[in-house]
Amino acid sequence: MAKFTLISLATCLALVLAGCGGALEERDETAGWSAQKIYNEAKSEMQDGTYEAAIKLFEKLEARYPYGRYAQQAQLDVAYSYYKSSEPVLAVAACDRFIKLHPNHPHVDYAYYLKGLIYFNEDLGLLGRFASQDLSDRDPRAARNAFDTFRELAERFPKSVYAEDARRRLQYLVNALGRHEVNVARYYLRRGAYVAAVNRAKQAVQSFPRTPAVEQALHVMVLGYDAMGMAVLRDDAKRILEKNYPGSVALDDPSARKPWWQIW
Repeated sequence: MAKFTLISLATCLALVLAGCGGALEERDETAGWSAQKIYNEAKSEMQDGTYEAAIKLFEKLEARYPYGRYAQQAQLDVAYSYYKSSEPVLAVAACDRFIKLHPNHPHVDYAYYLKGLIYFNEDLGLLGRFASQDLSDRDPRAARNAFDTFRELAERFPKSVYAEDARRRLQYLVNALGRHEVNVARYYLRRGAYVAAVNRAKQAVQSFPRTPAVEQALHVMVLGYDAMGMAVLRDDAKRILEKNYPGSVALDDPSARKPWWQIW
């Protein structure tokens, strides 16, 4: 009987302690905080680079105080925190959500700009890492997404403080996408798919005029037509190349020019 009583007491004590532990774990130190206090603490964490803690506070703020300027600002800041935490998918989703919820917000241009930067840096990071390799098998999806986002920003908010930088990045992206087409054309050329190489080079010339890619695309056309024995078309492409790019090094040493991926 005494043994049974001791076991019962031990079991009850364990349950009580477990309950206390759970209560301690569930304790929220932000309970009773105002929206301003939560936001200030979250902003401080973000500025200190502790983005995971900042994200939790920003999300807690929006859940607890879903309306008002602090909640709106938290939605922008959480997008930036995800971006800095190397969570591009979540960061883009946060930007899209802000744009959808607040299309007329005075800082909605920043949401577009941040979204464009996320795509842009996602692509640039890979470009910088593999700049010396053949990029013809790369999916330019991030670059295209960045282009579309920056173009929308520049068109919708031409006087935005972010518009000029967006336009500069657009020019870079046009050059990069044009060069991607040339890389694909060269890929076909190396494998003897000359018709596909010439067609892809033509597409680069038509889709990305006035970019450095045009010179290289014309070079691919010269080589492709020559390989197919189409002397008239080869000479025509060569004439256009030499007329528009006198002294071009493309016919001699395509790698001698400044790397296309180098940003301004």
